[in-house]
Amino acid sequence: MTRIADVIAFLDRFAPPHLAADWDNTGLLLGDPTRPANKLMTCLTLTPDVADEAVSGGADLIVSHHPILFRGAKKLTANTAEGATVLKLAAAGIAVYSPHTAFDNCDGGINDTLAKRFGLHSIAPLRRKDGRRECKLVAFVPDADLQKVSDALFAAGGGMIGQYRECSFRLPGTGTFFGTDATNPTVGEKGRREEVSEWRLEVVVPEARADAVVAAMRAAHSYEEPAFDVYPLRPTRGGGEGRLGELPEPLPLTEFAGRVKAACAASAVQYVGELSKPVRRVAVACGAAGEFLPDAIRAKADVFVTGEVRFHDCLAAEAAGVALVLPGHYASERPAVELLADRLGKEFQEVSAWASRRERDPLICV
Repeated sequence: MTRIADVIAFLDRFAPPHLAADWDNTGLLLGDPTRPANKLMTCLTLTPDVADEAVSGGADLIVSHHPILFRGAKKLTANTAEGATVLKLAAAGIAVYSPHTAFDNCDGGINDTLAKRFGLHSIAPLRRKDGRRECKLVAFVPDADLQKVSDALFAAGGGMIGQYRECSFRLPGTGTFFGTDATNPTVGEKGRREEVSEWRLEVVVPEARADAVVAAMRAAHSYEEPAFDVYPLRPTRGGGEGRLGELPEPLPLTEFAGRVKAACAASAVQYVGELSKPVRRVAVACGAAGEFLPDAIRAKADVFVTGEVRFHDCLAAEAAGVALVLPGHYASERPAVELLADRLGKEFQEVSAWASRRERDPLICV
């Protein structure tokens, strides 16, 4: 049986929470992770219509790109559209998880998907950031404890490296100790030096989980006083936000804008710049990402693709000589939400997964 917690664990590996922006509200926002997940639905935004679809379709979990309760709530009543929606989902026992900007920025996420659909190569983050802070736990355990301690470390959050879990290194060796009269050794005797065959067990641990992982190791270890070390690790480049890449050959802005329209299944695109201008170096940031325009300018991008920007951002781009292509907020993100439903359905084949069929772009082009 697949539980909601199992789906969350997969989503957290696919779109690690540390990639989310500091201001974001991601993760499980509603519901009980121990409940079964037989049906799940993805959507861009949890509107009343989308919530009704989830209830009528018997969904157990909604993966909504845009978070509910984004600005925090001091009261939750049916007097507001969001309150009524959340209460309806809670009454139906439907959980809600949002990956939001972690999904924007992860490998295989929204910005990656857009960059590849546009035909870019040499793709890299537009705005780089350090990865999550990690440390390495090294524990020394006897052979009889190796499996038990390893399982405890993994269950507590140790041993995660990228998209791999339960990662460790094990090296056999010999440990020594001399127990005083106040000790009660698990192996050997106090009052003399003992030599014991042990394993050096190493796992990488998120800094935020270090105390919990050490506590799990102590609880699973048979020694009265386990020997262990915790080493801080230097942060590595952890990807970043947005994407930057190049077309194989320059294209006129008008042709590239058409490519963006087709890739996003947009009904129309807006643009800033001369349509005949050749573009090759492309910056990408989905949604409402005008804040990344300075990054695109610094990166010497010929064109910046995002869902929507403010009027004054258009003027700033024009003044800097950077073209803009704007397919709309919905169009820039909805295709990846559909792909996420497919990905979840393949990962959990016993679960029925679909992208909301009622969701629509509220903006209509005439």
